Amino acid sequence: MSTLALLVVLLLVLVGLLVVGGLAYLARRHPAWVQPLLVGLAGVTALAALITPVVAR
Repeated sequence: MSTLALLVVLLLVLVGLLVVGGLAYLARRHPAWVQPLLVGLAGVTALAALITPVVAR
């Protein structure tokens, strides 16, 4: 893997952690939003599962 690809992966991981942290904060702050947040998190997981093989090439 090239250095640029590794940097892009690192940035994607950092942004993903930031988004997950924001979702966790919202779920703790607004318990009624937990169900929609879980659906959104499942969507992000599916997206990551689709992107991972592309990045691995």
